[in-house]
Amino acid sequence: MSQERFFRCCRHVSFVLPSVVFLVVSVIAGARLQAQDAAQGPIAPPPEHHVTRIGNISEPEAPPSLPEAEIVRRFSQKEEEYLLSRTRYTYRRTIRIQEFGADGQPAGEFVLVTQPGRDVDGKLFEKVVERPRSTLQHLFLRSEDLEGLQRIPSYPLTSSQLGKYDLKYVGKEQVDEIDCYIFQAKPKVVERLKAYFDGIVWVDAKYLEVVKTYGRWVTDQGDMRAVADLPFSLYETYRENVDGKFWFPNYSRSDGTVNLKGLEIPVRLVIKWTDFKPIPNAPQTPVQAAPTISPKPQP
Repeated sequence: MSQERFFRCCRHVSFVLPSVVFLVVSVIAGARLQAQDAAQGPIAPPPEHHVTRIGNISEPEAPPSLPEAEIVRRFSQKEEEYLLSRTRYTYRRTIRIQEFGADGQPAGEFVLVTQPGRDVDGKLFEKVVERPRSTLQHLFLRSEDLEGLQRIPSYPLTSSQLGKYDLKYVGKEQVDEIDCYIFQAKPKVVERLKAYFDGIVWVDAKYLEVVKTYGRWVTDQGDMRAVADLPFSLYETYRENVDGKFWFPNYSRSDGTVNLKGLEIPVRLVIKWTDFKPIPNAPQTPVQAAPTISPKPQP
C-alpha cells in the first residue's frame, strides 16, 4: 500500500471516528512521516503491494459485532497457530540494503539471500544460500552484520505474549482488498534485556487475522536496532496468504538516514520472503518469545 494511500485512508478514518481516536491515528501517522519520510527527500515509495486471500472456500458472512477483547483473543490465537505453522515451511529470504544518491535513485546496495535450516540439535537458523553481493559506496556490510534481523519475531501478539501488552481499537481501514480493524499495541512494561513490539496491527475484519503490522521493538533503553550502526527501527510488514490458510510475512521495509562525516545518506532495508513450500515431516519447534538483547560488555 503506497504512502499516499496510507495517509488518504488515515484522513478518512479521522472523519468518522471520535476525536480521541483521531489523535491516536494522527500521532501514529505523524511518527511515520517524521521517522520514515521527512528525511528521505525524493525517494519514491516501493511498487504497490497487494494483499489478497487465496483458496477455494467461499467467503463467510461478515462476523457479528464483537467486543474488542474477543477480536483480540481470536487473532492472537491465530498468531500462535501461524507462528508454529511457519516452522514447517521453507522459503527464500532476500535482504536488500540500499543507499540513495542526491537524485533519489539507488546508488548502491547489499544483497543477502538465506533460507531456513536446522542445526544438529534441531534448532532453526537462517543459512546463507548465495554469496552476498555489494555495490555500496559509503557503507561496508558483512552477512554477520545482519544476524540481528533473525531476533525480530514475525508474530509479536501471540496469545502467549498477549498479557504483556495493552491493545486499543482505533478504527477501520482497507488494506488493498481487505477491510481491516486497526489496533494499537503498547508494552505494559519495558525491560532491559527483552524487546517488545510498539505499534499498530491491521486485522482482517471477516477472518480476524493480522495481515499487516507497523511499529518498532523497544527496551527501556529505547528502540532496538537489528542492524548495528544503521538507523532501521520502524518496520512496515505485509503478509501473504499461503496455501489458503496461513498468513506469513512476505515483505518488510524500513527507511532511515545515515550521517557519515557530515554527509546524510538515505538508506532503505527491504526484506522479501518468497517460494513458501511445506517441509515433509517437519519437527515441532518451540514458540518464539520476545527478542532477547545481549548486554554490551563493560569496558
